[in-house]
Parts: sequence; structure tokens; C-alpha cells
Amino acid sequence: MESRRRSLAKALSYRLGGLVITGAVAWGITGQLRFAAAIGTVDAVFKVALYYAHERVCTRLSFGRPRPPEYQI
Repeated sequence: MESRRRSLAKALSYRLGGLVITGAVAWGITGQLRFAAAIGTVDAVFKVALYYAHERVCTRLSFGRPRPPEYQI
């Protein structure tokens, strides 16, 4: 099971790349760096929260995980 810190670190590192890409696309479309940075930042904040929540829900699911043996010697 993953810790909350690890889930948060994964969410932040993943969204850092997304922030750069979203900001670059917005800048390319609008030509306004400040507006593009605002779009990228708002997008990143919401998606970090959603990714973190998704990670925490997934850690509680048993789907795709091997079942522990009924007994161990």
C-alpha cells in the first residue's frame, strides 16, 4: 500500500509536466504568456487534487492485486 506522501509526490511530479504542456499550448493559442500561465496553474491545481483522490481510492481496491495465500508456513 502506498503512503499519502508518495501519492502526493506522484501527483505533483506528474502534473508538473502537464502544467508545462498546458501552458505551452495555451501560450501558442493565445499568444499571451500571463494568461497561459494562469490557465496552466489552475489546470494543475485541480488535476493534482483529482489525481491524489484517484490514487487514494485505488489503494483501497483489491482489483488486479494478487490475493494473499489463505495460510503461510
